[in-house]
Amino acid sequence: MKKIRVVVIDDSAYNRRTISKMLEGMANVEVVGYATDGEEGIRKIIDLKPDLATLDLEMPKMDGFTLLRIIMNSFPIPIIVISSRSEDDRVFKALELGAVDFIAKPTGKISDELLKIREDLHDKVRSVFNLNMERITKREALPVAGPPLAGRTGEPLRPVKPHAGKVDIIAIGASTGGPPALQSIFSAFTEKLPVSVVVSQHMPAGFTKAFADRLNRSTAMDVREAKDGDLVMPGRALIAPGGRNMVFEATNDGVVAKVVDPSSQDRYIPSVDAMFISLAKVYGPKLVAVVLTGMGNDGSRGVKAVKSAGGQVLAEAEDSAIVFGMPREAIATGVVDKVAPLDKMAREIVLRCGFYPDID
Repeated sequence: MKKIRVVVIDDSAYNRRTISKMLEGMANVEVVGYATDGEEGIRKIIDLKPDLATLDLEMPKMDGFTLLRIIMNSFPIPIIVISSRSEDDRVFKALELGAVDFIAKPTGKISDELLKIREDLHDKVRSVFNLNMERITKREALPVAGPPLAGRTGEPLRPVKPHAGKVDIIAIGASTGGPPALQSIFSAFTEKLPVSVVVSQHMPAGFTKAFADRLNRSTAMDVREAKDGDLVMPGRALIAPGGRNMVFEATNDGVVAKVVDPSSQDRYIPSVDAMFISLAKVYGPKLVAVVLTGMGNDGSRGVKAVKSAGGQVLAEAEDSAIVFGMPREAIATGVVDKVAPLDKMAREIVLRCGFYPDID
């Protein structure tokens, strides 16, 4: 396997050394240069033509957002944001501008936590060989919102007569490329759906509240980061907290979310498999599971449980997925009912629920 050539862009000398050391500890990875601000970063990317760059967002002279806008328009390469900004949604703006993923920036000396970050970095650097760069470069030109759910007359679509196989809940799993994909889907929900939506997006602790708040501003759904004991309700969307698993159980008060620690078998967290399997037990045929872009095989065990319980399964098409790993593994199980590109996924979800007529 050829070496992955990386440029590290960060204004902190300590962070540059730490990130470079983690990268150079990986087989077939070579740090070919570094930069201390966005202007230098652009020069290094153009001169060195790396396979990948890591990027800090807040730097002097030129910040990471400006670099992303320039590079993705003129010299697009995979860029992984390594950021400590967990209190706002700036990192998700970077993903919308074309960054392929992000990692919580290491802040301490070598420790068990730093070793976990190294493993995460390892996985995301390896994923560059499976990236759909054409899709990434087109993403900024696309509207963040998906197509509105309107009928042929242009009027908002309304619920029709009760559906015999009524769906009560939509469960969505995603990883690399997931935040912009989810933004697109949620933006298409211009009315509250009479179903619940739950999401497990692979993400570290500290970022999911900002992500949920960002989604909430773009949709008619009530989107929130899940807390232990939250009730599953129509019109509400629960986002699994970063670094934890979100599973569900039936109680006397209704179905509730349980936020639990991941098991030793969960490589990807929050676990899509754990969410799908728990929901299949509770909802059976009233569940639609959706697998979006992402690396690895998370969700492939879960979709089999969903189908065994009588539920429906959708997967994102290869031509729109940033990384086709998760959808490919789901499709390989043979239980996926429909493969749809991202720009058709919101309509497909609603159609499967049987609530809206006249959907193209």
